[in-house]
Amino acid sequence: MDVPRWLITVLLLVGSNTFMTFAWYYHVKQKEWGLVLAIAVSWLIALPEYILQVPANRLGHVDHGGTFTLPQLKILQEAITLGVFTVFTIAVAKEKVRMHDAIAMGLILAAVVVSMMGRSGKG
Repeated sequence: MDVPRWLITVLLLVGSNTFMTFAWYYHVKQKEWGLVLAIAVSWLIALPEYILQVPANRLGHVDHGGTFTLPQLKILQEAITLGVFTVFTIAVAKEKVRMHDAIAMGLILAAVVVSMMGRSGKG
């Protein structure tokens, strides 16, 4: 089975953003951790993020046979970040997403649609 490059890119970005969300926000709920421990643990979690992020961007970019331009990759990554962050917020941090937050996230998702329709990565 031949997996499309765009799908590999998206899956790598989801994995990358999962690691980064934990690196950036997990320590916030760990009240017993000191700042130095929070920084050290976050750095250790962030390393796998880069191991996934770099190939995602290279495989996905038009210069390397992918279908996305740099702006499209960035906008796609931000939308994926919001999805991963929302799951993290509810499942791990046990916080609710406010209606205003959901509306703002919806507007960012609309930006992804506009970006993907607005120009082809091939031209």
